[in-house]
Amino acid sequence: MSDVAEPEWRQPTGDSSASAIAAIARSPSGEPTVVATLQRIVDVAAETIDGCDGAGLLLVSRGKIVAGAWSNELVHEIEKMEYEIGEGPCVDAIWERPTFESSDLRDQISLWPTFAVRALDAGVESMLVFRLFASEETLGALDPYSGCRGAFDESARAFGTVFAAHAALTRAGAQIHERDLAVADGLREALTTRDVIGQAKGVLMATRSIDADAAFDLLRTTSQGRNEKLRAVAEHVVSTGILRDQ
Repeated sequence: MSDVAEPEWRQPTGDSSASAIAAIARSPSGEPTVVATLQRIVDVAAETIDGCDGAGLLLVSRGKIVAGAWSNELVHEIEKMEYEIGEGPCVDAIWERPTFESSDLRDQISLWPTFAVRALDAGVESMLVFRLFASEETLGALDPYSGCRGAFDESARAFGTVFAAHAALTRAGAQIHERDLAVADGLREALTTRDVIGQAKGVLMATRSIDADAAFDLLRTTSQGRNEKLRAVAEHVVSTGILRDQ
């Protein structure tokens, strides 16, 4: 008996090619957060890709695979099971190959004995998987599922590739933004530290009748002697007017 929930497959909408392409183009825009954008991409993929009953997105975060978005709870349970047991098409697509297709998961029981059996028990018959990548960095995998054998054709593969590219660009853009924010935070922290140290030097110069270099040396030697950050020593001087003993 499988622990995976019973199927909650979504019926394909049968969009025309033109409408589907428009949906793909709109999917990354208009969402307030990266998570919402990725969820939108997954939802539109599930509705657009011919033969698709559900779609999910796994992401690589700090070297580990985590769930990113899913079109229904069954997909979420299957993906969670896959990265927890460490076997399956998404895991292989992320770490070993860029794409994978199974028209009948029964053919992969020898390759993924645990995943394939549990997925089949849950009603999954066929899968497509597309690695998300930017340059040489692997970001995750997009995986449409179907409850029918041989569900995916060339059109499904083409649309899946486009959705995967959008998801990869969204994820990569978010990582760049996060790195930019980290750099900006570091710069702000450095400027704040510089200002506090300058104020502390001014206090010591006024109270001890010494020059700027001597004041900084006092702060530095106190920091080293107390094994305390220079900024913390300076903040104490600014708030109390007193340089603590080493």
